Amino acid sequence: MPTRAALSHIPGPPTPPLIGHTLKIARDSYGTQQEYIKRYGSVYKTKMLGVWRVNLCGPDALEHVLLDKEKIFSSAGGWDALRRIYPGGLILQDFDKHRQDRRILTAAFRASAIRDYRVRMGAIMLDLLQHWPKDAPFDFYEAIKDLTLRMGGAVFMGLPLDGDLAKQINRAITDEIRASVTPIRAPIPFTPMWHGVRGRDFLRETFRKLIPERRKNGGDDFFSQMCMATDEDGKGWSEDEILNHFNLLIMAAHDTTATSLTVIMAALGTHGEWQQRLIDEVDALGDAELNEDALGQMKETDKVFREALRLVPPVPFIPRMATQDFHWQGYDIPAGTSLALNPGVTMLSPELFTNPTQFDPDRFAPDRAEDRIHRFAWTPFGGGAHKCIGMHFATMQVKLFIATLLRQRKIELPGGPPEWHRMPIPKPKGGLPILLPAR
Repeated sequence: MPTRAALSHIPGPPTPPLIGHTLKIARDSYGTQQEYIKRYGSVYKTKMLGVWRVNLCGPDALEHVLLDKEKIFSSAGGWDALRRIYPGGLILQDFDKHRQDRRILTAAFRASAIRDYRVRMGAIMLDLLQHWPKDAPFDFYEAIKDLTLRMGGAVFMGLPLDGDLAKQINRAITDEIRASVTPIRAPIPFTPMWHGVRGRDFLRETFRKLIPERRKNGGDDFFSQMCMATDEDGKGWSEDEILNHFNLLIMAAHDTTATSLTVIMAALGTHGEWQQRLIDEVDALGDAELNEDALGQMKETDKVFREALRLVPPVPFIPRMATQDFHWQGYDIPAGTSLALNPGVTMLSPELFTNPTQFDPDRFAPDRAEDRIHRFAWTPFGGGAHKCIGMHFATMQVKLFIATLLRQRKIELPGGPPEWHRMPIPKPKGGLPILLPAR
């Protein structure tokens, strides 16, 4: 890994001893990066958690690194901090191995499988929403995290929503997520990393026992589909490969969806005109089944979802590691350098989006199409070979939730819109108190 001396030609802010820029970035990641871009330009260096990192900012950098035509930018090296909890997951693979495993995983996201997930999810979601209060405020962020975890038990794992095993699984997933973002990377007893490693081991042991039966009898849940999935040559995965990919998948699906739906609910509770537009859209569907055709008609909801992802993307920064020396915008950057891309800050750029901090879903309407000013202007799902494989599933899940909720309830924010912690995983400061009275 290059030293400060090896990166001395790259500009950057003065570096406090020991902690570097860690606390400043943690306190205000977006504001700090916007300040540094203004002061040093679109290429600058910082030191965070003891690691020197070169920040490559803007849509051109996103396009160059994520498309990676020369195959020199490693996702595995960039996300190395996740290796202890999610070893072998798709995000921790590169190049030929990544391409091979992604082809196999694609089978679990084929159109017929997505239809099965939608049917199962719709019934479960309707049942779970019945238990949310109508006449008293509650914390939506915690409630949606619980709902997505419980839905995950049925849709992702094919397991009952309740019972001791479901609670143990949900706890293990939560412990893994906390461990993945803790600054203490060693599993010292009783630290988040220690709990995360224990959660990882519990999940692997639990699901390893299910693989033979799922391979034999199948099922319409993600785990069963992954056990049976093969590429076009008939090649499937070993048990360890199934466990590695599934462990990362359930984390990613849970946390990103919870964040996005929280942003949407806060926006709809703040902007009544947009809530009414979505209610009208849902009412226009009538009482018909929320199938692919019905969800496909939800164009206004789609714009709201896209705007939520722009304002508060679940993954605001994307790390990579350079495997070879390369040149970018006048700078020679050596092999082994840790890199940071900034889709979150890029999507708030006034050079790309009109009034970028304003909630304005119509910016995605065909007559404006601000997201198309640059092919990497809007990148909440990443891009290139590592573009989120569950993008269409996430869109289906969000539309299904909004349609199911707005058929019955309205959205009110007794405490007003929240402020957001941007890192390490976006979440509302103090939660999101919400009231959902009957319509």
